[in-house]
Amino acid sequence: VQVVESGGGLVQVGGSLRLSCAASGIIFGIRAMGWYRQAPGKQRELVASINSSGSVTYADSVKGRFTISRDKNSVYLQMNSLKPEDTAVYYCNVHKSLDDYWGQGTQVTVSS
Repeated sequence: VQVVESGGGLVQVGGSLRLSCAASGIIFGIRAMGWYRQAPGKQRELVASINSSGSVTYADSVKGRFTISRDKNSVYLQMNSLKPEDTAVYYCNVHKSLDDYWGQGTQVTVSS
């Protein structure tokens, strides 16, 4: 079971980044895939998720700026109009009926 993220980095306010996540070894029974983030001193929070039916959920703070998409066992997060408060480690999550799998995280830093 592997969940691997990529695409983080340093970007200026108003810029864009695209995160990618690929899951392998757990192809069957995926209920949803999503992105969470954790800023220093804060709890991990849901950013966006997409279920097996294609329904998406976004945190209020990213609506209209972030777009989640999925292609088989990969999930992507297009982040536009980035703000300093978007700075965090972003984690990919793969949700099955009884288990959750996490990637190692990718740092996103938005400089002002």
